Amino acid sequence: MRRRQFILLGAAFVAWPGAARSEEPAPLLGVVSIASREATLQSSWYHAFHERMIDLGWSPDRNLRIEYLFGDEQRDRLAFSLEKLVRLKPNVIFVPTRPALPAVRAAADNIPIVFVSLGDPVAEGWVTSLARPGGNLTGVAGLSPELAGKRVELLHELIPSLSKVAVLRNPANSSEVVAAEATRAAAQSLGISFHAEQATAPSDFDRAINAIVSNGAKAVIVLPDPMFFTNRGQLIRLLSQARLPSIYMETGFVAAGGLISYGPNFTQLFRRAATYVDKILKGAKPGDLPIEQPTKFELIINMKTAKALDVTISDNLLSLADEVIE
Repeated sequence: MRRRQFILLGAAFVAWPGAARSEEPAPLLGVVSIASREATLQSSWYHAFHERMIDLGWSPDRNLRIEYLFGDEQRDRLAFSLEKLVRLKPNVIFVPTRPALPAVRAAADNIPIVFVSLGDPVAEGWVTSLARPGGNLTGVAGLSPELAGKRVELLHELIPSLSKVAVLRNPANSSEVVAAEATRAAAQSLGISFHAEQATAPSDFDRAINAIVSNGAKAVIVLPDPMFFTNRGQLIRLLSQARLPSIYMETGFVAAGGLISYGPNFTQLFRRAATYVDKILKGAKPGDLPIEQPTKFELIINMKTAKALDVTISDNLLSLADEVIE
């Protein structure tokens, strides 16, 4: 498939050629991501979305037009550029990164929106309920707050003497406020002290990690955020240098050298999101489509990193792991 690219007010779009000229144009799918073009289009999750769309019969070469908008981690870029996208009247907008959702929701209140989110869309007020979202939004929600207790338990098993745990989050990502508070409650229930630290850009990593060490935390829970994932190599390196065992939600961190991850299968989340897009393109109303939650969570362990950090992985954890990276 050939692409032609153009820049619109600082945000990159990629336009796929539509079907052959006809009186009835192919439906238009808008895709809006807070991440960069490279980070989005080269991710394994995003390839899974496109592969599933093709499986469902939607081909950019034949019967579907796609317009992409990337924010390059700059949330304030999206608002004005979204006006241009909305004027094209897409049949549906897909939002693969939760931090872009507020801007999309504000600009496209009459256009169906499908999202992938690791937050709680009900608690955040995006939808009325998971069963009947109402309005123009639906999609797949990982509900990371519900995993808070398990992440703390896993770190406690990794480090039985753990007395203080830190959470690292991006304050610009409001969806993780609930997850941070859930982590605090889970830690306190186990008699573990809690410290919260924030980073809005890679330039904040050094300061945040130094603060975590200074406050006496012995392990870190990195809450999901596109900025963290895009810069995961730098973040993992600094946490390793600080000798801080860390747990992540996305498996890509462990593949890049992180210690452990626990969360949903992101490939499956994006494949399910494609199913929602398909249903809406065929006439379904987003408000009638229940928001789907993952039913299986994967535990991934990097044994090389564990050895480098002098962390002993128990036989119990190894038996529970879905994948062990040697």
